Amino acid sequence: MSWRKMGRIFAPSGDLPWAAHSALQPTPLLLDAENRIRLYLGMRDEAGVSRVGWIEVDADDPSRVLDVATTPALDVGAPGCFDDNGVVPCAVVPRDDGIYLYYAGYLLPRRVRFHVFGGLAVSRDGGRRFERVRHTPVVDRTEDELLFRVIHSVRWNGQAWQAWYGGGSAFEAPDADGHTRAVYNIRYMESPDGIHFPDRGEVSIDVAADEHRVGRPFVLHDPSRGYEMWFAGATRAENYRLRYARSEDGRRWRMATDDLGLACSPDGWDSEMMSYPAVVRRGGRSYLFYNGNGYGRTGVGWALREDG
Repeated sequence: MSWRKMGRIFAPSGDLPWAAHSALQPTPLLLDAENRIRLYLGMRDEAGVSRVGWIEVDADDPSRVLDVATTPALDVGAPGCFDDNGVVPCAVVPRDDGIYLYYAGYLLPRRVRFHVFGGLAVSRDGGRRFERVRHTPVVDRTEDELLFRVIHSVRWNGQAWQAWYGGGSAFEAPDADGHTRAVYNIRYMESPDGIHFPDRGEVSIDVAADEHRVGRPFVLHDPSRGYEMWFAGATRAENYRLRYARSEDGRRWRMATDDLGLACSPDGWDSEMMSYPAVVRRGGRSYLFYNGNGYGRTGVGWALREDG
Protein backbone atom coordinates (compact mmCIF):
# COMPACT_ATOMS: atom_id res chain seq x y z
CA MET A 1 0.00 0.00 0.00
CA SER A 2 3.04 2.31 -0.22
CA TRP A 3 3.20 5.32 -2.52
CA ARG A 4 5.59 5.47 -5.46
CA LYS A 5 6.74 8.78 -6.89
CA MET A 6 5.99 9.05 -10.59
CA GLY A 7 7.65 12.37 -11.36
CA ARG A 8 6.73 15.90 -12.25
CA ILE A 9 3.67 16.55 -14.41
CA PHE A 10 3.74 20.28 -15.06
CA ALA A 11 5.88 23.33 -14.42
CA PRO A 12 5.37 26.99 -15.38
CA SER A 13 7.03 27.80 -18.67
CA GLY A 14 6.58 31.54 -18.94
CA ASP A 15 4.34 31.25 -22.01
CA LEU A 16 1.43 32.83 -20.13
CA PRO A 17 2.35 36.05 -18.27
CA TRP A 18 -0.40 35.56 -15.68
CA ALA A 19 0.91 32.03 -14.95
CA ALA A 20 4.66 32.47 -15.46
CA HIS A 21 5.94 31.99 -11.91
CA SER A 22 4.18 29.18 -10.04
CA ALA A 23 1.53 26.46 -10.18
CA LEU A 24 0.30 26.24 -6.60
CA GLN A 25 -1.94 23.85 -4.69
CA PRO A 26 -3.34 21.25 -7.16
CA THR A 27 -7.07 20.79 -6.58
CA PRO A 28 -8.57 17.89 -8.57
CA LEU A 29 -11.89 17.39 -10.33
CA LEU A 30 -12.42 13.92 -11.81
CA LEU A 31 -14.04 14.10 -15.26
CA ASP A 32 -14.90 10.41 -15.59
CA ALA A 33 -16.96 10.77 -18.77
CA GLU A 34 -13.97 12.36 -20.50
CA ASN A 35 -11.37 10.09 -18.87
CA ARG A 36 -9.60 13.18 -17.56
CA ILE A 37 -8.63 14.79 -14.27
CA ARG A 38 -8.70 18.56 -14.19
CA LEU A 39 -6.24 20.04 -11.71
CA TYR A 40 -7.07 23.57 -10.67
CA LEU A 41 -3.95 25.53 -9.76
CA GLY A 42 -3.04 28.85 -8.25
CA MET A 43 -1.04 30.20 -11.18
CA ARG A 44 1.10 33.11 -10.05
CA ASP A 45 2.63 35.84 -12.15
CA GLU A 46 6.13 37.24 -11.62
CA ALA A 47 4.75 39.68 -9.02
CA GLY A 48 3.46 36.72 -6.97
CA VAL A 49 -0.22 37.37 -7.67
CA SER A 50 -2.20 34.17 -8.20
CA ARG A 51 -5.16 33.46 -10.45
CA VAL A 52 -7.02 30.16 -10.72
CA GLY A 53 -6.02 28.21 -13.82
CA TRP A 54 -6.08 24.53 -14.64
CA ILE A 55 -4.47 21.69 -16.50
CA GLU A 56 -6.14 18.45 -17.60
CA VAL A 57 -4.34 15.12 -17.39
CA ASP A 58 -5.13 11.61 -18.60
CA ALA A 59 -7.07 9.78 -15.88
CA ASP A 60 -5.27 6.53 -16.76
CA ASP A 61 -1.84 8.15 -16.90
CA PRO A 62 -1.66 11.51 -15.09
CA SER A 63 1.83 12.14 -16.45
CA ARG A 64 0.15 13.00 -19.79
CA VAL A 65 -1.01 16.62 -19.85
CA LEU A 66 -3.87 16.94 -22.35
CA ASP A 67 -4.86 20.60 -22.03
CA VAL A 68 -3.84 23.81 -20.25
CA ALA A 69 -6.00 26.84 -19.54
CA THR A 70 -5.01 29.89 -21.55
CA THR A 71 -7.11 32.33 -19.50
CA PRO A 72 -7.91 32.33 -15.77
CA ALA A 73 -10.91 30.34 -14.57
CA LEU A 74 -11.15 32.87 -11.72
CA ASP A 75 -9.33 36.20 -11.73
CA VAL A 76 -8.34 38.39 -8.78
CA GLY A 77 -11.01 40.29 -6.91
CA ALA A 78 -11.97 43.94 -7.25
CA PRO A 79 -9.55 46.50 -5.76
CA GLY A 80 -9.85 46.62 -1.98
CA CYS A 81 -11.69 43.30 -1.69
CA PHE A 82 -10.35 40.43 0.39
CA ASP A 83 -9.02 38.67 -2.73
CA ASP A 84 -7.52 41.54 -4.71
CA ASN A 85 -3.96 40.24 -4.40
CA GLY A 86 -4.53 36.64 -5.42
CA VAL A 87 -6.91 33.69 -5.53
CA VAL A 88 -5.80 30.08 -4.96
CA PRO A 89 -8.05 27.01 -5.43
CA CYS A 90 -8.69 24.88 -2.35
CA ALA A 91 -11.65 22.53 -2.92
CA VAL A 92 -13.91 21.71 -5.89
CA VAL A 93 -17.33 20.17 -5.23
CA PRO A 94 -19.89 19.23 -7.93
CA ARG A 95 -23.45 20.08 -6.87
CA ASP A 96 -26.84 20.11 -8.56
CA ASP A 97 -26.65 23.79 -9.48
CA GLY A 98 -23.04 23.81 -10.68
CA ILE A 99 -19.48 23.21 -9.56
CA TYR A 100 -18.50 24.97 -6.35
CA LEU A 101 -14.96 26.29 -5.99
CA TYR A 102 -13.80 27.15 -2.49
CA TYR A 103 -10.74 29.35 -2.77
CA ALA A 104 -8.26 31.36 -0.71
CA GLY A 105 -8.30 35.11 -1.23
CA TYR A 106 -5.19 37.16 -0.40
CA LEU A 107 -4.94 40.78 0.69
CA LEU A 108 -1.73 42.57 1.67
CA PRO A 109 -2.26 44.75 4.75
CA ARG A 110 0.40 47.12 6.04
CA ARG A 111 1.48 45.61 9.36
CA VAL A 112 1.56 41.87 8.62
CA ARG A 113 2.73 40.01 5.52
CA PHE A 114 -0.75 39.00 4.39
CA HIS A 115 -4.09 37.70 5.51
CA VAL A 116 -6.16 35.08 3.75
CA PHE A 117 -9.83 34.19 4.00
CA GLY A 118 -12.09 31.82 2.11
CA GLY A 119 -14.22 32.73 -0.89
CA LEU A 120 -16.72 30.78 -2.96
CA ALA A 121 -17.30 30.81 -6.71
CA VAL A 122 -19.62 28.70 -8.88
CA SER A 123 -19.25 27.41 -12.44
CA ARG A 124 -22.18 26.54 -14.69
CA ASP A 125 -20.11 25.60 -17.75
CA GLY A 126 -18.54 22.42 -16.40
CA GLY A 127 -15.82 24.12 -14.40
CA ARG A 128 -13.92 26.15 -16.99
CA ARG A 129 -15.03 29.56 -15.72
CA PHE A 130 -16.23 30.57 -12.26
CA GLU A 131 -18.25 33.50 -10.95
CA ARG A 132 -18.08 34.68 -7.37
CA VAL A 133 -21.09 33.96 -5.17
CA ARG A 134 -20.28 37.25 -3.47
CA HIS A 135 -17.38 39.69 -3.14
CA THR A 136 -16.94 39.05 0.58
CA PRO A 137 -15.59 35.85 2.18
CA VAL A 138 -17.88 32.95 3.05
CA VAL A 139 -15.43 32.26 5.89
CA ASP A 140 -14.28 35.59 7.27
CA ARG A 141 -12.14 36.56 10.25
CA THR A 142 -13.38 35.71 13.73
CA GLU A 143 -12.06 36.27 17.24
CA ASP A 144 -10.41 32.83 17.04
CA GLU A 145 -9.08 33.23 13.48
CA LEU A 146 -7.93 36.79 12.93
CA LEU A 147 -5.60 36.33 9.95
CA PHE A 148 -6.18 32.92 8.34
CA ARG A 149 -9.46 31.09 7.70
CA VAL A 150 -9.64 28.97 4.54
CA ILE A 151 -11.63 25.82 3.70
CA HIS A 152 -9.67 23.01 2.02
CA SER A 153 -12.02 20.00 2.04
CA VAL A 154 -15.81 19.85 1.87
CA ARG A 155 -18.15 16.84 1.77
CA TRP A 156 -21.84 16.08 2.35
CA ASN A 157 -22.35 13.38 4.98
CA GLY A 158 -26.10 13.03 4.51
CA GLN A 159 -26.96 15.56 7.21
CA ALA A 160 -24.55 18.49 6.86
CA TRP A 161 -21.64 19.80 4.84
CA GLN A 162 -18.43 18.90 6.62
CA ALA A 163 -15.51 21.29 6.20
CA TRP A 164 -11.86 21.00 7.18
CA TYR A 165 -9.98 24.26 7.11
CA GLY A 166 -6.88 26.15 8.16
CA GLY A 167 -7.25 28.74 10.89
CA GLY A 168 -4.94 31.01 12.86
CA SER A 169 -4.25 34.48 14.22
CA ALA A 170 -0.52 35.10 14.26
CA PHE A 171 2.88 35.27 12.65
CA GLU A 172 5.99 34.24 14.56
CA ALA A 173 8.46 36.96 15.49
CA PRO A 174 11.02 37.59 12.72
CA ASP A 175 14.05 35.30 12.71
CA ALA A 176 17.68 36.38 12.24
CA ASP A 177 17.07 36.81 8.51
CA GLY A 178 13.97 38.91 9.08
CA HIS A 179 11.56 36.17 7.95
CA THR A 180 8.20 35.80 9.65
CA ARG A 181 6.25 32.54 9.58
CA ALA A 182 2.50 32.13 9.65
CA VAL A 183 1.06 30.10 12.56
CA TYR A 184 -2.06 28.03 11.91
CA ASN A 185 -3.57 24.59 12.42
CA ILE A 186 -6.30 22.36 10.97
CA ARG A 187 -9.88 22.81 12.16
CA TYR A 188 -13.34 21.36 11.52
CA MET A 189 -16.85 22.81 11.21
CA GLU A 190 -20.21 21.99 9.62
CA SER A 191 -22.69 23.92 7.49
CA PRO A 192 -26.29 23.22 6.53
CA ASP A 193 -25.83 24.44 2.95
CA GLY A 194 -22.10 24.70 2.23
CA ILE A 195 -22.39 28.47 2.01
CA HIS A 196 -23.09 29.68 5.55
CA PHE A 197 -20.55 28.58 8.15
CA PRO A 198 -20.32 29.07 11.92
CA ASP A 199 -17.95 31.55 13.52
CA ARG A 200 -16.16 28.86 15.49
CA GLY A 201 -14.67 25.49 14.57
CA GLU A 202 -12.82 22.85 16.56
CA VAL A 203 -9.15 21.92 16.25
CA SER A 204 -8.67 18.65 14.36
CA ILE A 205 -4.87 18.55 14.13
CA ASP A 206 -2.73 20.99 16.09
CA VAL A 207 0.88 21.92 15.50
CA ALA A 208 3.47 19.71 17.18
CA ALA A 209 6.02 21.20 19.54
CA ASP A 210 8.50 22.07 16.78
CA GLU A 211 5.97 23.14 14.13
CA HIS A 212 4.53 26.53 13.35
CA ARG A 213 1.93 25.40 10.83
CA VAL A 214 0.00 22.42 9.54
CA GLY A 215 -2.22 23.03 6.54
CA ARG A 216 -4.02 22.12 3.33
CA PRO A 217 -6.05 19.23 4.79
CA PHE A 218 -7.31 17.05 1.93
CA VAL A 219 -9.92 14.64 3.28
CA LEU A 220 -11.52 11.59 1.67
CA HIS A 221 -14.07 9.20 3.17
CA ASP A 222 -14.72 5.59 2.28
CA PRO A 223 -16.93 3.15 4.25
CA SER A 224 -14.15 0.57 4.40
CA ARG A 225 -11.36 3.02 5.27
CA GLY A 226 -13.09 5.69 7.30
CA TYR A 227 -11.75 9.23 6.96
CA GLU A 228 -8.25 9.84 5.61
CA MET A 229 -6.44 13.16 5.63
CA TRP A 230 -3.35 14.20 3.72
CA PHE A 231 -1.77 17.48 4.76
CA ALA A 232 1.60 19.19 5.23
CA GLY A 233 3.51 20.48 8.23
CA ALA A 234 6.47 22.84 8.54
CA THR A 235 9.05 23.64 11.21
CA ARG A 236 11.74 26.29 11.41
CA ALA A 237 14.31 23.66 10.43
CA GLU A 238 12.34 22.09 7.56
CA ASN A 239 9.84 23.47 5.10
CA TYR A 240 6.66 21.56 4.26
CA ARG A 241 6.67 17.76 4.45
CA LEU A 242 3.67 15.56 3.68
CA ARG A 243 1.79 13.93 6.54
CA TYR A 244 -1.15 11.59 6.93
CA ALA A 245 -3.87 10.88 9.51
CA ARG A 246 -6.94 8.68 9.91
CA SER A 247 -10.25 9.10 11.70
CA GLU A 248 -13.48 7.20 12.29
CA ASP A 249 -15.69 10.28 12.60
CA GLY A 250 -13.79 13.08 10.82
CA ARG A 251 -13.23 14.91 14.12
CA ARG A 252 -10.73 12.92 16.18
CA TRP A 253 -7.61 12.02 14.21
CA ARG A 254 -4.65 9.72 14.76
CA MET A 255 -1.37 10.24 12.97
CA ALA A 256 -0.25 7.43 10.67
CA THR A 257 2.81 8.86 8.94
CA ASP A 258 4.36 5.41 8.36
CA ASP A 259 1.50 4.63 5.97
CA LEU A 260 2.50 7.55 3.72
CA GLY A 261 6.17 6.87 3.08
CA LEU A 262 6.81 9.88 0.83
CA ALA A 263 9.90 11.97 1.48
CA CYS A 264 11.71 14.75 -0.35
CA SER A 265 14.02 13.61 -3.11
CA PRO A 266 17.83 13.81 -2.66
CA ASP A 267 17.93 16.46 -5.39
CA GLY A 268 15.75 17.98 -8.07
CA TRP A 269 12.38 19.68 -8.20
CA ASP A 270 11.00 18.29 -4.90
CA SER A 271 14.20 18.06 -2.86
CA GLU A 272 13.47 20.97 -0.50
CA MET A 273 9.77 20.58 0.21
CA MET A 274 6.62 18.60 -0.58
CA SER A 275 3.36 20.43 -0.01
CA TYR A 276 -0.35 20.89 -0.77
CA PRO A 277 -1.35 17.23 -1.29
CA ALA A 278 -4.57 16.15 -3.03
CA VAL A 279 -5.72 12.58 -3.73
CA VAL A 280 -7.91 11.03 -6.44
CA ARG A 281 -9.10 7.41 -6.32
CA ARG A 282 -9.96 5.68 -9.56
CA GLY A 283 -10.10 2.08 -10.77
CA GLY A 284 -8.31 0.48 -7.85
CA ARG A 285 -5.55 3.08 -7.79
CA SER A 286 -4.92 6.29 -5.89
CA TYR A 287 -3.11 9.31 -7.28
CA LEU A 288 -1.52 11.87 -4.97
CA PHE A 289 -0.78 15.28 -6.51
CA TYR A 290 1.55 17.70 -4.76
CA ASN A 291 3.86 20.69 -5.14
CA GLY A 292 7.63 20.62 -4.85
CA ASN A 293 10.15 23.37 -4.11
CA GLY A 294 9.24 27.01 -3.84
CA TYR A 295 5.51 26.65 -3.14
CA GLY A 296 4.75 25.61 -6.70
CA ARG A 297 7.66 27.39 -8.35
CA THR A 298 8.98 24.07 -9.65
CA GLY A 299 5.55 22.74 -10.51
CA VAL A 300 3.29 19.79 -9.77
CA GLY A 301 4.10 16.09 -9.47
CA TRP A 302 2.29 12.89 -8.57
CA ALA A 303 2.65 9.61 -6.74
CA LEU A 304 0.82 6.33 -7.26
CA ARG A 305 -0.59 3.75 -4.87
CA GLU A 306 -2.13 0.45 -5.88
CA ASP A 307 -5.20 0.05 -3.68
CA GLY A 308 -5.96 -3.58 -4.45
